Amino acid sequence: MKTFMIERYGDKDGVRAGEMPDPQVGADDVLVRIHAASVNPLDLKLRDGEFKAVLPYRLPLVLGNDLAGVVVQVGPAVTRFAVGDEVYARPDKDRIGTFAELIAVHQDDVAIKPAKLTMEEAASLPLVALTSWQVLVERAQLQPGQKVLIHAGSGGVGTIAIQLAKQLGAHVATTAGTANIDLVKELGADVAVDYKQQTFETELDGYDVVLDTLGGETLEKSLRVLKPGGKVISLAGPPDTAFARELGANAILRLAMSALSFRTRRRAKHRNVTYSFLFMKASGDQLRELTPLIDAGKIRPVLDRVFPFEETREALQYVEKGRAKAGKVVVAMT
Repeated sequence: MKTFMIERYGDKDGVRAGEMPDPQVGADDVLVRIHAASVNPLDLKLRDGEFKAVLPYRLPLVLGNDLAGVVVQVGPAVTRFAVGDEVYARPDKDRIGTFAELIAVHQDDVAIKPAKLTMEEAASLPLVALTSWQVLVERAQLQPGQKVLIHAGSGGVGTIAIQLAKQLGAHVATTAGTANIDLVKELGADVAVDYKQQTFETELDGYDVVLDTLGGETLEKSLRVLKPGGKVISLAGPPDTAFARELGANAILRLAMSALSFRTRRRAKHRNVTYSFLFMKASGDQLRELTPLIDAGKIRPVLDRVFPFEETREALQYVEKGRAKAGKVVVAMT
């Protein structure tokens, strides 16, 4: 099958087209012919080797972390799906590789595609929708009337998280550039802070939850907008010991992650708030929770651009250079 892969970490020009054997289909797997896959910042981090200490992939590695397509084969133990089903999924972290013609995915990680979406629209959702769910519903347990700040509201995660938070009944603030203020308000943001003209840490106060997608200085400033007992949940900040335990990391790696996040956790504790790092997980069940909201139009995908599959390298470069104006970049099979 045709794929886009890397053969070594850290080579920004190392993503190349290549042939790989068709996937082996396990007893609980569905084999999906991929119609579309989306590009995520995670793909760039994996290419650059940022997670190689905790996600020891065997090279060459096919990149790509979410998909929409059609089931073409099912394993003998599969009960949820049949050949011909249109599905979408974020494969488990150990079984990525959606920049390819085919992929075998465990049935527990797959869901029937929202009926009203195109393949390209559906492919844009799994990773960012699951991330939003796991931050806001699982980790934050966001309640009606609570206040949440979602950074980078026009980004892939932000566009979905704003809509989900509104469905949960929250008061939503977000940060965005001048050109995207109207978009994030259309998606449901009650307060939109133009980061080019305003500073969110002086505009906002008394928030219950911050979803941090940027890390660094933004993460540090986010601690200031939380009320006592508030939570900042980061996708881009330093990993913590809880993440290390989830990975089953050894004692040395757990200690290293604790050290990386020590300063942030200490500052959070000083303000009587909590910091945690989230690396999202695959979940077909959670996608099935989200699908009715998507089919009802209460959560809609936002697409920036669709590239043909043969231009996957260009799609990655487009995301890396920050050229996407809003939402997700998708590659589609021709």
